[in-house]
Amino acid sequence: MTESRAPEAGRTALQDAVWAALGTVLDPEIDEPITDLDFVESYVVDDEGVAAVRLRLPTFFCAPNFSFLMVADAYDAVSAVPGVARAEVELADHHASAEINGGVAAHAGFVQTFAGEAVEELDGLRELFLSKAAIAGQDRVARPLVDAGVGPEELAERTLGTLPPSKDLDRLRQRRSALGLPHDDDAPLLIHADGSRVTSAQVPLHLRRARVTRIGMESNGEYCKSLLHSRYSEAATAR
Repeated sequence: MTESRAPEAGRTALQDAVWAALGTVLDPEIDEPITDLDFVESYVVDDEGVAAVRLRLPTFFCAPNFSFLMVADAYDAVSAVPGVARAEVELADHHASAEINGGVAAHAGFVQTFAGEAVEELDGLRELFLSKAAIAGQDRVARPLVDAGVGPEELAERTLGTLPPSKDLDRLRQRRSALGLPHDDDAPLLIHADGSRVTSAQVPLHLRRARVTRIGMESNGEYCKSLLHSRYSEAATAR
């Protein structure tokens, strides 16, 4: 049995696959992998193929809906890894840990897990933040063009297939695909939330909104990382 928090030499292929699966799980509000955010406190893969994952969050009172999504997504991602016989995902140090851990283990939805408190499942929330991520992604991909002097008319006509390959472009395609929005090579670079093309007259305002969205998400991400570092550094010092 091996316990890890990050990739290390000498680990098995199954452990690597579990870590990679956890890397597909996103903080829905920040749109960053929980592995990059250091939300994975530890994970263990035993000789029987049981993968035990322990997650942690920046504060004791992180929103239960976001927390539930991450735990449930981590459970689904790890369970789908070939060779994993069973996934056990636990959220630690959270005011709703017991409810969330029990609900995910029982394959209950958010409403059933928080019976009498939650009134709807989290599909709408997930879509909302995916939409924000898709908007922010347009700024990431278009910003180098803007900085190079490309004007609104050309930006409005550019398609994804005319752009150089990049991680940001791949990320944008993934978010659009998840939302059912145009994401192939013929898809416009700049689109509205309904998938329609942004006109040249709309480009300046659209990009301002996209940039504000991106900066807000990235700032929130840095704040969360700072809180998490402070929280667990203080805990380690106290021990």
